Amino acid sequence: MKTIGVLTSGGDAPGMNAAVRAVTRTAKHAGLEVIGIERGYEGLINGQFIRLGVHSVSDMMQRGGTFLKTARSERFRTEEGLEEAMVSIERAGIDGIVAIGGDGTFRGAAELADRGLKVAGIPATIDNDMGYTDRTIGFDTAVHTAVEAVGKLRDTSASHERVTVVEVMGRKSGDIALYTAVSCGAEMVLIPERPVTLESLCRQIQADREVGRTHSIIVNAEGSGYDSAKLASDLRELTGSDHRSVILGYIQRGGSPVPSDRILAGVLGSRAVKGLMEGKTGAYGIRDGKVRECGIREALEETKPFEEELYGLISGLSLRGEK
Repeated sequence: MKTIGVLTSGGDAPGMNAAVRAVTRTAKHAGLEVIGIERGYEGLINGQFIRLGVHSVSDMMQRGGTFLKTARSERFRTEEGLEEAMVSIERAGIDGIVAIGGDGTFRGAAELADRGLKVAGIPATIDNDMGYTDRTIGFDTAVHTAVEAVGKLRDTSASHERVTVVEVMGRKSGDIALYTAVSCGAEMVLIPERPVTLESLCRQIQADREVGRTHSIIVNAEGSGYDSAKLASDLRELTGSDHRSVILGYIQRGGSPVPSDRILAGVLGSRAVKGLMEGKTGAYGIRDGKVRECGIREALEETKPFEEELYGLISGLSLRGEK
């Protein structure tokens, strides 16, 4: 192993730059050459390469987004695109690649591995939807951003005695919504893992009124099945109370990563390089506080167990639980 490439792909996540930094410096300290691949797999096909050194990644740890940029590549999903990527890899003399991203990034990494390239996968997605690891890089920062926003929204919600539906990201995973709801004391949470009927929501709002609560926060995961604006309108019509909706959107992807994401990026970035130097192909994550290594396709197949106890805290700690 003489030269490794590193790329970020798919949706950006806070901590990606910290991961690239860890990969670069670990590799350079080991005497390896490092090539940064710009714009993910699309850039790999196009040969958009830059040389990285220890100084190239200075002052990157605290920056959000990814300085290597990211893109989705339809061409890479074709046989022709994969072959073009392998030609680019051979021309650049790349012996192995560290792929940083979510499940789509890992699927691309698995295709490269099937063609004989050594690949190391690092999970970086705010969705926290990769079952083989307890946490993905960027998740904690996204939750921190959402909690901060909900705190501000609760102030105005209380002032106007209204119910506010706050939509957070997460695709098919409700983790951002669940952790945000527990962290900010939301009265209700809507997630794809535990569907809730409109009638049930109305009953909960009425129950809150009966115990004296004049305002509420409903955290709605984007994959819950409810359109936030329509939900607020429906609840207003059915309950007669003031309802508003707020979509946090891409604000959750940006910003400086919190310390836990920086640490996770450093630990996994360093371990990924060491894995490549050992001649391994695999995915690296965290399980019970320790680095976990498994096959890339194994990582893609594992599902994340739902945190039922955490979900139960939403109603268990509400005013409705008072005897």
